[in-house]
Amino acid sequence: MRRLLVLGASGLVGKALVEEGKDSFDVYGTYATRPVDLPEEKQFQLDISDMDKMKEIVQSIKPDSIVSCLRGDFDQQLEFHRELALEIENTESVLYYFSTANVFDGDFTKHHSEEDSPNAASPYGQFKIECENMLQEVLKERAVMIRIPQIWGKNSPRLDQVRSGIENNSIDVYSNLECNHLTDEFLAKQLKYIILHKLSGVFHLGAVDMMTQDTFIEELVSSLTDKDLNIHHRLLQDTPDTYYFGLKSIRNDLPESLLKTNREMIDDIVSPDGPQ
Repeated sequence: MRRLLVLGASGLVGKALVEEGKDSFDVYGTYATRPVDLPEEKQFQLDISDMDKMKEIVQSIKPDSIVSCLRGDFDQQLEFHRELALEIENTESVLYYFSTANVFDGDFTKHHSEEDSPNAASPYGQFKIECENMLQEVLKERAVMIRIPQIWGKNSPRLDQVRSGIENNSIDVYSNLECNHLTDEFLAKQLKYIILHKLSGVFHLGAVDMMTQDTFIEELVSSLTDKDLNIHHRLLQDTPDTYYFGLKSIRNDLPESLLKTNREMIDDIVSPDGPQ
């Protein structure tokens, strides 16, 4: 069984990846403070500043695939991933790096596909571009970029905010921000397919359609409660212009069963059984 190392396995996405991958991989994971749902010998506490510990873990496991969903200081992350890339440069390990729609937050005039050149205005987006470029330079085709939109899940901070808004009868939404969304569990299913089928390059994952943020939140709220809520519709940047912030894909690698709409994402969020 192929060995999979999940860096940041205690986070929202990391937990979903560990759970989804257990039947297909020999899974190992790292965590910062909270242990993960893995046998003790297959999980490691790792601080993002501890390069020696990271190298020790990689050398002992010799993973076929590494998924990075780490968070933290941008400079530390960049240095960590540089050292990681150099550590596996002369191995056969493939690194799957979670990037973001924010690599395009310098251009809201259209939704962006994998063939578009990144253009970021935010420090976060600029950091992700720098990390993407560095990893691709060192690892070439063994660095797979997974760009993702907003991630939701039954235990996600975003859903907690919505529930809090329902409880307080007040939710703020943007009516001129158009984007797509994704759940942690469905992302894990998509990535498992990508790893198992040894797909490479850049991937834009997310719902196959786009919704304005207010429509998505309103439909989510209506699936959670029958209460008549006070929803505040706002304009991003206080202008009536539409801001396009979706990740669209021109790739045809994923099967139909791994493609969903925003409405189906909402159904998965509120369903007690998760993605169907």
